[in-house]
Amino acid sequence: MSDKYIVSARKYRPSTFRSVVGQQSLTHTLKTAIASGRLAHAYLFCGPRGVGKTTCARIFAKTINCEHPTPEGEACNECPSCKAFNEQRSYNINELDAASNNSVDNIRDLTDQVRIPPQTGRYRVFIIDEVHMLSQAAFNAFLKTLEEPPEYAIFILATTEKQKVIPTILSRCQIYDFARITVPDIVQQLQYVCEQESIEAEPAALNVIAQKADGAMRDALSIFDQVAASTEGHITYQSALENLNVLDYDYYFKLVEAFLAGDVIESLLIYREIRDKGFDSQFFINGLAQHLRDLMVASTPRTRHLLEMNDEVAQRYGEQSVKLAPAFYYRALDLCNTCDLNYRNASSKQLLVELTLIKLCQLVAPASQPQQAPQQGIQKMTPAATPAQQQRPASPQQPPVAQRPAAPQQTTPPQPPVPEAPHPATQATQTPTATSSAPAGRPMPRAVGNAPRIMVNVPNPAAPSQQPTQATDATRTVRTQPFTLEQLKAAWQGYIEQHQHERALVTTMSYAQPQPGGSAEQYVVVVGSSAEQKNMDEHKEELLRFLKDALKNDQLVVDVKVSEVPIDTPKILSPREIVEGIKQNNPQFTQFLKDFDLGLA
Repeated sequence: MSDKYIVSARKYRPSTFRSVVGQQSLTHTLKTAIASGRLAHAYLFCGPRGVGKTTCARIFAKTINCEHPTPEGEACNECPSCKAFNEQRSYNINELDAASNNSVDNIRDLTDQVRIPPQTGRYRVFIIDEVHMLSQAAFNAFLKTLEEPPEYAIFILATTEKQKVIPTILSRCQIYDFARITVPDIVQQLQYVCEQESIEAEPAALNVIAQKADGAMRDALSIFDQVAASTEGHITYQSALENLNVLDYDYYFKLVEAFLAGDVIESLLIYREIRDKGFDSQFFINGLAQHLRDLMVASTPRTRHLLEMNDEVAQRYGEQSVKLAPAFYYRALDLCNTCDLNYRNASSKQLLVELTLIKLCQLVAPASQPQQAPQQGIQKMTPAATPAQQQRPASPQQPPVAQRPAAPQQTTPPQPPVPEAPHPATQATQTPTATSSAPAGRPMPRAVGNAPRIMVNVPNPAAPSQQPTQATDATRTVRTQPFTLEQLKAAWQGYIEQHQHERALVTTMSYAQPQPGGSAEQYVVVVGSSAEQKNMDEHKEELLRFLKDALKNDQLVVDVKVSEVPIDTPKILSPREIVEGIKQNNPQFTQFLKDFDLGLA
């Protein structure tokens, strides 16, 4: 063995400001301060782990003591001070690890050293790493020295948790926030290391290592050493996945294709294959959420730069993202987030994930309507069955009535006759019967006993991506089914019931009902303020799509206007206000509260 092995994180640790990765703006500020001689007596370097806080502190300490700095503001590495620093024998630089030296006595030893001036050079630099680990008493003992140090003393504090440093310390320091290192910067540095070490590496493999490092250059170099040792100098994408236990994004691409096809079986089989490889289900669902997020940001050029990956993979994300509607991403991410929140408390975690996958498949192609034609025009409503039809058993192979065209009377027993669709005028008279039985936008309940059954094909609100597909179809017929104001208000109420979590929207829609406008399909909603109008406008597109589908009329127009006269909007009362109102209207309630010693906290 010729030379002793040194890990990459130490071997390629930056020694100049120019070699620091991903902190160009911050290092430029420090070099400008050194060149102009505007040095503070205390600095605080904060940021995530492995981004160069301690490294920059050491470079800063070496540069301010350099006797012949370069025009670029770098240390010369030739003077006695620079050589002593590079050989780790400089007495002008003192480092203290506050994680293990956090007592008052340790700070007193430090303040004693501050009194000793430098023997060579101009400054003595004291670097305190993980300063947030100091005790409260140690912080207080350090305050006076930090506020009024000797002119030759400079303190550099480094921490990963700035919020734990007391405000009196923060007010005495210049604060520099170090950013996470981006994936492209990490990949570029890893490629430099590969060239120096004569290691072959695929760009996709380095991208996996950079993403696994999560913005920390030190972690990236440590992971790089691990993968390079197991691959004997030839790092491939597959070897990086196997060594780092990272799930291949090909699985996520195949899952999204299954969602597009509404293929529940395929999605469950892919999930089973992932579990058989030993991946945790919660890790899988979080990875799926990240994949959907990347697809969402890749769908538009304005956000495509948020993808932290190489150009080849980013292009693949862009190709798949155009197949999905924006509403799909919102609902899909919400389902994945709900699954992650409920995962810890779920008694059957596998069932929870599988149920989430089933719901994701139904977002695009609902399981109850697998053969619905995208170019279908006006959907006809089937009238109530006659008593003779009610007594005949339904065939188990009969498809849903709402999806098959009207057919003439048949005499075959297994196939019950489906009457021909009535005239549009008959539809208009039958529609109130359907809307009065259930809110608009929801399927009608099954018939019980001998009661007549009315089947209405109501659009599934969980399938938003069908709308763009139908809208772009040149052969799609514009729906113009007549409707009444009562039907519109019923559909309006159906939308309210499906969005109870939107309290502000529900409150506005409850008192602001649609009123007839200039034409048969034009309606006006009058609200009390511009804030309510803005809230309604934010949901207007989704609301209008819901109403058009429920009423089967694509010519519906709803305008939101602010009332010129004040409107008494319903006030949302707090529990205390509710109790006070009861006490005013019912004096006996006050005595009841006193007798049982009740009251609000």
